[in-house]
This record gives sequence, structure tokens and C-alpha cells, in this order.
Amino acid sequence: MELDGEERQCIGHYKRNRRFVIFTVRAKLMETLKDIRHHLYIELVKLQKEVIRADKKLLIILEGRDAAGKDGSIKTLTRHMSPRETRVVALNKPSDRQVREWFFQRYTPHLPASGEIVIFNRSWYNRAGVERVMGFCSDEEYQTFFPDVCHFEEMLVDAGFSILKYYLDISKDEQAQRLEDRRNNPLKQWKISPIDEQALAHWDAYSQARNKMLHETSFKFAPWHVVDANDKPTARIAWMWHVLHQLNYPGKELMKADERFNLVYGANDDKALTRLYH
Repeated sequence: MELDGEERQCIGHYKRNRRFVIFTVRAKLMETLKDIRHHLYIELVKLQKEVIRADKKLLIILEGRDAAGKDGSIKTLTRHMSPRETRVVALNKPSDRQVREWFFQRYTPHLPASGEIVIFNRSWYNRAGVERVMGFCSDEEYQTFFPDVCHFEEMLVDAGFSILKYYLDISKDEQAQRLEDRRNNPLKQWKISPIDEQALAHWDAYSQARNKMLHETSFKFAPWHVVDANDKPTARIAWMWHVLHQLNYPGKELMKADERFNLVYGANDDKALTRLYH
């Protein structure tokens, strides 16, 4: 079919402006995400106000593969929270003395007091993940961890703690891209560690450790939820949304999430295993 002059002119105009159109669409999407984040920030401030007023103790545990986006997710969540009542805990490897302590001892000083929100960027679940895969604990220490963590977290819940546990999951290709970005980005040099360099080589071992951890430690009183974190902007919004859904607070006006943010699912869900990245 032959096009007339006006049709050819329209097509030429589209080709010349294609990049501008794509940029405009992306900018509009980011504007939409920005509006959603603003709504969620308002709700998070309401939540924290209730935590402070009611002397609640909120503990959020964030685990995930290397380069899954834990740091950025926490920064996004806490952006407008009170720094006095919000703490982020990211412990270094245990000292020689801590190695000889009761395993959970070095974590307990960092638990939230009444009126506080504490977010663990990695936690005692290191034992079920990196320590197991990299051989930093014995088989006996690994096996005893599972009944011990059940008793420990049940004790915390009985003492009035609210525990939310999340695992950020990404694909192998996405992890490879993000680790490469770390090596090339001068602003991310502090994130590089010897463990990161072995993450891809031990992908299968980490997958097995993750599956066992989620299966064995997703307790009724402290269940695991998995976040599909392959796309950072939508994953962070989905996580914030889910955190707010789990808790009650006065004036809650949380709008319904659309399908784009259906990225968080329970570790005990029937199809959870098929949704995990292997």
C-alpha cells in the first residue's frame, strides 16, 4: 500500500521524535512512582507516630542475595522517618570474643526498645545463609540454629515485639549485572567484598540454603515474605506497601496497589517455590 505525502510526513516526524517520546513516557512513569512513594511516606509517618505513641517494638529483618538491593530499600523506607526512633543495624563479622558468645548475644543489644523501629540489614539468619555456604559455621551449629531461632523469635513475640521478615530475591543475570556495576561505579566501591566475588560461583548453594531457611523458619508467629526485587523502583514500593499492610495504625488510608506491585508473596504460599529464582 502506497502512503500519501501527509502519512509519510507523520511517520518521519515519529521517527525523529521517537527518543523524545520514549523519554517522556519513562519520565511520566517515574512521576507516577514518585506520587505513589509520597503517599506511602505519609502512611509510614502515621505508622511511626503510632509506634511511638503506643510504645510498640517493631523489628524488620531484611535478608537477600548479594546485590539484591537491601541498602537502597532501607534508605527508601526510612527516608522520612524520625532518626531518633528509627535504627538500622548492619553488623560486621563477629569479633573473636563474639564467636565464643551465645550465638544470638551480639544481636540482642540492638533490638528495639518501646517506641522504636529497628531494621536489621542482615541478621542472625546469616547462619542459615552465608555462614552455611562459605563454611563459617560447623554442621552442628547450622543444624541447631533452626530449633534455636524458633525459640528465640517466639520469645521475642511473647515479649511484645512485632517481627516482619523479608527476603529480597533476584535472578542470576540481574545479580551479575549489579555486581559488575559495583566494580565500575566509584560511588559503590565500599560495597565490594570478597564474599560478593564468590556470590555467582556459589549460586546453587545459596539457592539451596535460601530454600531451607524459608521453609524451616517461616513461623506462624513470624513468617517470611519474599520480594521479587529484579526491578528496584517497583520492588521498593511493593515492599513498603506490604509493610504498611501488615500493621494497624490510626488514620490508615492505604490505597490499593495495582498489579505492577504484586511482587511480595508468602514463603509458605503454594506457588512460592516456583516464583523463586533458581
